[in-house]
Amino acid sequence: MDRRAFLAGAAALLTAPRAAEAQQATTVARVGWLGANRAAIPHLHEAFRQGLRDLGYVEGRNLAIEYRDAEGKLERLPARAAELVALKVDVIVAPTTPAALAAKEATRTLPIVFAGAADPVTSGLVTSLARPGGNVTGLSLLAPELVGKCLEQLKQAVPGISRVAVLWQPGVMVEDTEKDMLKAAEVAARALRVRLQFVEARGPEDFDRAFSDMTRARAGALTVFSMTMFVLERRRLVDLAAKNRLPAVYVGLREFVDAGGLMAYGPNLADLYRRAATYVDKILKGAKPADLPVEQPTKFELAINLKTAKALGITIPQSLLRQADQVME
Repeated sequence: MDRRAFLAGAAALLTAPRAAEAQQATTVARVGWLGANRAAIPHLHEAFRQGLRDLGYVEGRNLAIEYRDAEGKLERLPARAAELVALKVDVIVAPTTPAALAAKEATRTLPIVFAGAADPVTSGLVTSLARPGGNVTGLSLLAPELVGKCLEQLKQAVPGISRVAVLWQPGVMVEDTEKDMLKAAEVAARALRVRLQFVEARGPEDFDRAFSDMTRARAGALTVFSMTMFVLERRRLVDLAAKNRLPAVYVGLREFVDAGGLMAYGPNLADLYRRAATYVDKILKGAKPADLPVEQPTKFELAINLKTAKALGITIPQSLLRQADQVME
């Protein structure tokens, strides 16, 4: 080997690792976001993005997020999911049960992460919490268990109630999940010695009729399931509860209390969305969803609006206030 060839070879050996490092550093992870309505609760999406930033992902440098949103119309989710599959993203984040089910229907190979599925086993998203068994994993809301706790807290806030209306939207959850939530409400009601009145609302146009049914049946309080449509229409629901002087507890979402609702109890959703980023990170590094157990909530929040309580003529007992994580005055 002559001197020129030797020097050229040595230079190539020295620069090769640097070139490989540069190529690796510029690898961009492509994450698909399948949302029911990202604009409805923007801070949850931001919590997910913050989780990714904490793990070293920076949009525009080593991360690209492809957004597909149903804008509150759940029937659009299958088409939006198909678009993300066609883009061949590395992983799809489908936070809610309807979004995750649409994503799973669209692909059995691309990894899917949910951030707040109501009941992932019953809904068919995973085989079990410990062994998801497919291309889907994430974090569960434990929705059926929340219903009983919310009724218990409502009874503490308004001890004299004997009849509670339960507002829900049929057809947006898997049938078995709906049955589990309704059954959980009935079991808790029997233990609390209150009678339940299940009231359906399939769309916002049903709200006035639903509240008329409640008052006609002399409901003394209200429990609202956290369906997507109710979240989008939360200000109107809160106003109707106030107009009809119904103390209400909202299952799972503090945002109802921010909008003027009396009480809400459920997991800290921002924490769940932030933790979803760790699933994405593990999958991007080679982990299989089937090997990543579904995690359950570790942080729960009780929020109480004292201004609303005062307007309803309710005095929240100190024993309940001491349990609250957020008290609005």
